[in-house]
Parts: sequence; C-alpha cells; structure tokens
Amino acid sequence: MFYREAGQFKTSYQSDGQVFPIRQDRIALLALLAVALVAVPMFATPYLLSAILIPFLIFSLAALGLNILTGYAGQLSLGTAAFMAVGAFASWNIITRLPGIPMLLAFVLGGLCAAMVGIAFGLPSLRIRGFYLAASTLATQFFVVWCLTKIPYLTNYSTSGVITAQKIEIFGYAFDTPASKYMLVLAIVALMALMAKNMVRSNVGRSWMAVRDMDVAAEVIGFRPMRTKLLAFAVSSFYCGVAGALYAYAYLGTVEPEAYNLDLSFRILFMIIIGGVGSILGSFLGAGFIVLLPVFLNILAHGLSLPTSVASNLELMVFGALIIFFLIVEPHGLARLWQVGKEKLRLWPFPH
Repeated sequence: MFYREAGQFKTSYQSDGQVFPIRQDRIALLALLAVALVAVPMFATPYLLSAILIPFLIFSLAALGLNILTGYAGQLSLGTAAFMAVGAFASWNIITRLPGIPMLLAFVLGGLCAAMVGIAFGLPSLRIRGFYLAASTLATQFFVVWCLTKIPYLTNYSTSGVITAQKIEIFGYAFDTPASKYMLVLAIVALMALMAKNMVRSNVGRSWMAVRDMDVAAEVIGFRPMRTKLLAFAVSSFYCGVAGALYAYAYLGTVEPEAYNLDLSFRILFMIIIGGVGSILGSFLGAGFIVLLPVFLNILAHGLSLPTSVASNLELMVFGALIIFFLIVEPHGLARLWQVGKEKLRLWPFPH
C-alpha cells in the first residue's frame, strides 16, 4: 500500500528517464545514504568497519566491474583478480616513482593501466566466446601473477614481494582510521556505482546488451562488435583496477601478488551469480551475501561445536550448494527476488 506510484505523473522526458523514477525509491536511497554516511561512522565498531563494511564495499565495486563485462556485455571472465592486481601494483608504482602525485589520481591511473591490460586480453573475445573465452581470461590470472612475482621492477626489487602500501593522504588529510577509510571507500564506490547505472542506461549500455543477446543481429543493425566488446573489457577492468587499489590501500595495507589469487576471482564470480547477473543492485547484494556468510557460518560452527574438519570446509560446501540452488531456482539471483518483492508490494494487500 505504501509502495505505489499512483499519482506520480511524469510530465517530461527527463522525469521519465530518471535513474529512480518512483519517489519511494529515491527516499529509500537517500535514507540509506544518510545512514551509511552519518550513523555508521558514529556507531560502528572498528572491527565492523575494517573487517566487514570496507571489504563489502570494495568487493561490490569489483563485482560491479565483472557484472558490466559478464552481465551486460555477455563476455565471461575468470581474471577479475588479475585486473585488481594490475590496478593495485600500478597505483603503488605511480605513487612510489612520482612523489607528490595526488593519491586519487594514482588510483585513476592504476585503473587506466588495468583497462589497457583488459583491452589486450579482451582481443580473443573478437574470435571466441563462452567456455573458450573463460579459458583465455583464466590465462590472464596466471600471467599477471607470474609477471608480478618474476619482474623485480614491478615490486621495486623487494626481496619478500610483500610491500607495505603508502599511507592514504588526500588534500593534506590522512585517512588512517577505520572510519575515515570507510568514508573514502564509500564515496568512491557510490560515485562509480552511479556512473555505472547511468552508463548501462545510455547508448553504450544498450550496445553491450545488444551484443550480449545476439551479436550477429547487433552488427546487422549498426553496432560494432569489436569496439563494443573491447570497451566493455576496458570499463570492467578499470572498475576492477580501482577496486584492487582500494583493496590494497584501505583494507590489506599491503601490496602483494598472493592477495589477488584465483580464489578471489571465483569469489567475485560467485557474487554476481548469487546477487544477479546484469544488475547493479545484484553486485551489492551478492557482495554482502558472500562477505557476511562466512561470519554467520563461523558463529554457527562454534555454536554447534562442529569438528574442525567440518567447520573448515563448511563455507565451501554452502557456497557450492547456493550456486547450484540459484542457477536452478532463480538464475537472476537476489536482485530478481528483490524485484519480485517490490512488485508484490505494489498490489498488497490485494490478491495477485
């Protein structure tokens, strides 16, 4: 009853094309942002900020990048962590070798370096697709990690390979507390999520979806598959590169190749499968689910006094079962369930 657009008339093309055309959605988003910007930094504990909220936001950004490529452009990728590693190491090298450069600019340049790597490894998508494209992007994962461990220049000739990230300082302000790092990550993720939402609604997003649904028909009506696919790889890799830089600087505090392993790529893939492929909201829902699930499983294992062998593998078993469940029951993930719930609220309490 309270979630209906009755009486909300759209009198212009601009009002009809709003990102959130329903007033209740705009109010809910503003309330959520107010809570995230004001209430969370005031009342959340350092553990909640550092161990849950910051990685949730960073993984949401990485899942958003993968969702642009896989969900909207239809190009399957298993090298997300590799692009994150490129962004992290490129940002660190830029800050190290160009003292005084603004850190935000270094993050952007790190994302651009990841975009260039994404374009280079996206070239096989012009000839192959599906499983074979996934295998070629999987090679990206091993190649990038190999380069980071075997080329000493990329780690500034560090003997251990584990490098301490520089302190985050922007406009003379040091982001050295969990609350300040959370605010920085939240601002970057919110801005880039809004950019992605507008991007997928533009001609660029429509070209991605046309190539995803039927690339031959898209080419016939005037879309250029080569440019469209490479642009999707570039934008996706840029998002993943920025997420990788934030992962190193705001969460880990170190820049190391092993942090961006194949397991991380699969975790981000699980996020968009569970959250919803081809959905901006699904990236956040999937990231929240994947970040919070291990916490609940650890609490459950401790409460039930499960054997150590069972508790250590419980997370993997649950992840596998959930992926099979969503692929069979609801392929569009949690985002689709949220959409169905909103549609039911529009008619409640009347019969559907």
